[in-house]
Amino acid sequence: MFVTSQNTTQVYNFAPSGSEFVLAALGRCQIRPAEITQQQMFHARMALNFVLSEWSNNTPNLWEVDLQVMPLTQGVATYAVPSATVMILDLYVRTGSGLATIDRYLWPVSRTEYASYSNKLGQGVPTVYWYDRLISQNVTFYPVPDGAGPYTVQFYSVRQTQDADVQNGLNVEIPYRAYEAYCAGVAWKLAEIYAPQLEDKLFARYTRAMEIFMRQDTENVGLTIIPGLGNYYV
Repeated sequence: MFVTSQNTTQVYNFAPSGSEFVLAALGRCQIRPAEITQQQMFHARMALNFVLSEWSNNTPNLWEVDLQVMPLTQGVATYAVPSATVMILDLYVRTGSGLATIDRYLWPVSRTEYASYSNKLGQGVPTVYWYDRLISQNVTFYPVPDGAGPYTVQFYSVRQTQDADVQNGLNVEIPYRAYEAYCAGVAWKLAEIYAPQLEDKLFARYTRAMEIFMRQDTENVGLTIIPGLGNYYV
């Protein structure tokens, strides 16, 4: 006999708060809710955010990708980048409007490549950019934008995840597919302090969960490689 229907919840609202992740993570460290202290909650809050900081280094995180828009000014080469930006992924300069809009993809260059340009003040249509990842980060265009615009730069960036907290039932800004990896990561970091005998075991679980999650946090598209053969023919 085949089952043709299931009596399911029909809802998709599972979204643990920061404090619920903490309770689950401390439970994996064999600390029960009635045993939790204020000091443990402090360390838990730090662990919640340390995991997010660690993940920001595993760019790109798809749920953190935003499209930023930046108008360019003639004669101005360098522009501030929003402080929450972790990485610039793709950047293009737009000219025109409506059906006459044209987008030109710009390639990034390194600090060394930018330093090698002899005339950094020359104006023209920007073709490359240098992303300087300081604390107050900025992006510099070459050539410097000229008066043939107006030019508008648009770029996809990976931004910092919003802070996690344990107060007021606030959710952590991560997608459903990341929940297990996140809880496992918080548990591992707390085990270093409160359950060192479980640290290796919890790290192994975290590693497994992260591998599963990162396989899914990708764009489901094919990879096409086209060799540049034009230079081989006259």
